[in-house]
Amino acid sequence: MVVLPDQPPNKKPLTSFARYSEIGFIIPACVLLGLLFGKLADYWLHTHWLYVAGIVFGAVVGFWQMIRRAMGAFNQDD
Repeated sequence: MVVLPDQPPNKKPLTSFARYSEIGFIIPACVLLGLLFGKLADYWLHTHWLYVAGIVFGAVVGFWQMIRRAMGAFNQDD
């Protein structure tokens, strides 16, 4: 498909929907992974507090990834 320079590229609605719905799953997935890895580290190291550090770390990483994806999607829509 040839795109002329004066016309915007054809955006598929399903692709846009997938990109934006992905943003809503990033934070819960990162928090859940942080919890699971924290619980696993607690089991291996015989501690009882690493799951909290895993949750906090997962939340920080989730927000960071969400902001990165949102900025990338915003820049692609221009």
